[in-house]
Formats: sequence, structure tokens, C-alpha cells
Amino acid sequence: MSTPHINAAAGAFADTVLLPGDPVRARHIALNLLDAAEQVTDVRNMLGYTGFWRGQRISVMGSGMGIPSCAIYATELVREYGVRRLVRVGTCGATRADVQLGDVVLALGASTDSRVNRQRFGTVDVRVAADVRGEQDLCRAA
Repeated sequence: MSTPHINAAAGAFADTVLLPGDPVRARHIALNLLDAAEQVTDVRNMLGYTGFWRGQRISVMGSGMGIPSCAIYATELVREYGVRRLVRVGTCGATRADVQLGDVVLALGASTDSRVNRQRFGTVDVRVAADVRGEQDLCRAA
């Protein structure tokens, strides 16, 4: 099985995929944090791996720069590989003085003024927020 952007076999990805933008960061995460990590895709050098974190099967794959690139990989992972959870990981800037280099920030929501968002939702900029109460299974609804 493969898609135009992913050349992994069926079942190669875990239900949960971490998505750093940089494929080298994906490799770093896989080789330094996962046990028994195996590379499962390398189309256009966008590297993806599957291994284990504390006994749980986890995948990590680069998503590229920007919303269009991430949207391509996210769509193919969910539709073609049955991935249920996508977790964006990476770096960010901060405007708060109490956020320091190396801090871990867990965002509950994010928004953009990207044209991609406006094409999907008209002239509305939608803030996407985590369902912290677990009331919606967005993967099932999709």
C-alpha cells in the first residue's frame, strides 16, 4: 500500500502519530525516544517511523512546513492508514516572560489567519480546540 506522499505498507503506522514538521526531528525522536523504531516511509525524504514508547506502539512522521504540507500528510495518514490520533509536536515562539527555552507547552487550541483555513470555512477564522472532556471522537466523525 502507498499513497502519493507515503510509501508505507498497510498497518505500518500506529493509531497515534506524532507530527514534527522537520523529518530530521522525526528521525531524532524515533531513534532516541522509541524502542525498536523502524523506518516505514521515506518519500521525498519525509521520514516516518514506528516503534514503542513504554510498551505502546507509536509512530512519528515529519509533516513539512506549513498548513498545506501538514494537511496532505494528515489526510493520507487518517484516510489511507487508519490513524486515529495526530499530535503536532515541535517548536514555537512565546510572548510570555515566564515561558523559557526548553519549556514544554501543551496548547489546548490554535488558530491561524491562513488562506487555507478561509478556503475551508469561508471568511471565518476558526480556532480549533482540544476536547479535554473527551466528548467527541473527531476521528470517528470524520
